[in-house]
Amino acid sequence: MCTSHATHNKKGCSFGGADKLLLSTRKEGRKREGDPELRSPEYSEFPVMPYLVRENLFIGNIGDAAEVLQNGSGEITHILSVLSSASISFFSEWRSGLTFPTKEIKKVYVGGSEGASASEDDSAHGYNTSLSTGKLLCLLEYAGKDLKLVRMAVPLRDMESEDLLDYLDVCLDFIDKSRKQGSVLVHCFAGVSRSAAIITAYLMRTEHLSQEDAIESLRQSCEFVCPNDGFLDQLKMFEKMNFKVDHASPIYKRFRLKVLGESYNRGEKIDSSKFGADPGMPTEVSSVVEAPSNAGSNCTPVYRCKKCRRIVATQENIVDHIPGEGETSFGWHKRKSGNPFNNCDESECSSIFVEPLRWMTAVEEGALEGKLSCVHCEARLGYFNWSGIQCSCGSWITPAFQLHKGRVDMSTI
Repeated sequence: MCTSHATHNKKGCSFGGADKLLLSTRKEGRKREGDPELRSPEYSEFPVMPYLVRENLFIGNIGDAAEVLQNGSGEITHILSVLSSASISFFSEWRSGLTFPTKEIKKVYVGGSEGASASEDDSAHGYNTSLSTGKLLCLLEYAGKDLKLVRMAVPLRDMESEDLLDYLDVCLDFIDKSRKQGSVLVHCFAGVSRSAAIITAYLMRTEHLSQEDAIESLRQSCEFVCPNDGFLDQLKMFEKMNFKVDHASPIYKRFRLKVLGESYNRGEKIDSSKFGADPGMPTEVSSVVEAPSNAGSNCTPVYRCKKCRRIVATQENIVDHIPGEGETSFGWHKRKSGNPFNNCDESECSSIFVEPLRWMTAVEEGALEGKLSCVHCEARLGYFNWSGIQCSCGSWITPAFQLHKGRVDMSTI
């Protein structure tokens, strides 16, 4: 357990004694004014670490990782670094003069953008994400004394708005493989939020624990862990998706829309690769059309342009909303039981809301708002607005891609 003389933050998370290495170098860790992680006052004291969480699985902070990289370890063979920068140079920016030898194995970029080594990208590994195309997903390298350690680094900030979900698969896979080959240290800067969130997700998946039970179990080993509120929300989504990042889940689709909306608000260009496939293209619907005739109840509902009958959306593209929940309707809501997303009385709603789709050329062109017209006959189908649209039921949906029910017909294929 953590040392005594602990203090508690406003969330009730306890903090024990200070790591001597971290305290002795705290004044040197303010090199990059642009990176608040290296200068935030809340990191002036750190608990003594690392802690053994499970067999071959440790949690720690940047000081623990630096010690293992510098001196080696008889136990730890792998390191998972979860810091605001994936580069090993982050350590020298934290502590002046601290350098470690490295040999790159590969970099994995979202979309396999130029510069990815080993000619492999996240798609090849099965990592489908909502992250911006060209963004670094992870870095894998040999590092430390005699290059004996395998280090994977993911760029993740300790902010409530940060996208944790889309990094979970690559992190959990690395932990799993590392434990089979040796032992792994999972660390962030303080060992309190990001590393705790990753290990909590790992315990949830491998031991089928709820978010609350997994955190409580982790606190049996290290009592001060405390993922930020945004990470806790995403871990609850992870639980509701049965311990996987399910891209077909309404929960993930709502989260994905939120991420895309935040990217748009930051002025980032939204790549159409992040849009849903055009269901009206023959290649997209052929697998459904060719389904066995005895499928019966497996028929897929689709929405067609009322004027020309072109398919403009399928049931899988629909993003349900909670009637009358206001502008928070696309946020995660903790519920005692049941699935609130299925409680919408469609009779109250004059529109359906969908994920952005590749036939929506006006959306791809980057406008804040505009009409959604059928790509075949140009009939007006609805409206989109990145700032949100209020449904007739009262929900304020942000961002919103709206199809009027009077402009489309539902059928099955």
